[in-house]
Amino acid sequence: MLTVLPIRYVSDVQACRRFYAGLGLAFEADASVNVWAQLSADAGALGLHDFTVSKGRPAGSVELAFATDEKLEAVANRLREQGYDYEIFDEDFGRSLRVVDPDGVTIQIQEIDMEVAKASESALSAPEGN
Repeated sequence: MLTVLPIRYVSDVQACRRFYAGLGLAFEADASVNVWAQLSADAGALGLHDFTVSKGRPAGSVELAFATDEKLEAVANRLREQGYDYEIFDEDFGRSLRVVDPDGVTIQIQEIDMEVAKASESALSAPEGN
């Protein structure tokens, strides 16, 4: 089985580790070192890499998106408890929550609703005038 593992280059591995753990990812101490923290999710994982040892990759260079099967309000409650501001948006695919991480990068957490997505797709393909 393959695990999707995007690498996020960061200026502060520990601060970002706490942030993403606040979203619900689980820190994997046995797969982490000082300049690398690995966190897992129900589907996939995330690598946090210290940008100063990344051979020229700048901090904050990756935009991240996650899909969740839990209600965005649950994610929002965890973020609020940790002092992070967020916004929830209605989207063509359901809803999304946007929050800024410790490096100033906006990430998106998607609550996908296939009925909403299909309705949006149908609206786009409907003939004009209907």
